[in-house]
Amino acid sequence: MDETIAAQIETLKNMPLLDLQNKYQELFGTKETPCDNKVYILRMIAYKLQEMNCGGLSDEAKSKLEILTTRYDPINNKALRPQVTSVGKEVKALPFLRDKRLPIPGTVITKKYKGQLIRVKVLEKGFEHDNVYYKSLSALATKITGDHWNGYNFFCI
Repeated sequence: MDETIAAQIETLKNMPLLDLQNKYQELFGTKETPCDNKVYILRMIAYKLQEMNCGGLSDEAKSKLEILTTRYDPINNKALRPQVTSVGKEVKALPFLRDKRLPIPGTVITKKYKGQLIRVKVLEKGFEHDNVYYKSLSALATKITGDHWNGYNFFCI
């Protein structure tokens, strides 16, 4: 990476959120920022600066990414998570439907917590950690931390 780009990114890290939002709007030519998450906005700005300096992805690379995402992305892949309709309406909550936010069964979620690496295997109906079955990520996060946690937030899914 170009030293000037690296220096600009270092400078951005110390900027307040409002200044980062203004920089984002300037670089992306928008009137709004997508969120108030400082880390996310910083990463978007850093990527844009590098893209402007080094060039973006080629059309061939974008096409290949689209094909790979469509074929292998466990979270967003519609083939793995088909929409169910009943009486002309999309059904979002049936007991047999898996939560679309979860990776496909067999995926191993890893998280470092207090210096310890936690490995959780996603099952069809639940999760496995240290050969113990849990019905939800929240139950597992509570067991690990001793405090109630939203499982998705704890494991950053």
